[in-house]
Amino acid sequence: MTGERILVVDDEPNIVELATMYLEQEGYRVESAFDGAQALEKIQALEPSLVVLDLMLPEVDGFEVCRQTRVKSDVPIIMLTARDDDVDKIVGL
Repeated sequence: MTGERILVVDDEPNIVELATMYLEQEGYRVESAFDGAQALEKIQALEPSLVVLDLMLPEVDGFEVCRQTRVKSDVPIIMLTARDDDVDKIVGL
């Protein structure tokens, strides 16, 4: 998967910066989005190979980004979150 495009979505720039640094060191091309609306636009436009998605986003939350993405794409999504409730884990699945 090296050289593939990964979209990192988080509203905290330091998390995006850190993830980008590590992923680029491994040879991935990284794009970023800082809210759910921007994430949906970039997922459609860029067709990334993987999305790293925060759940607590402004504009459109990560759960809704995931739902809307699944209607059009089966891109793998890794959910990045501080939430630890069982309900959130079940909804994410």
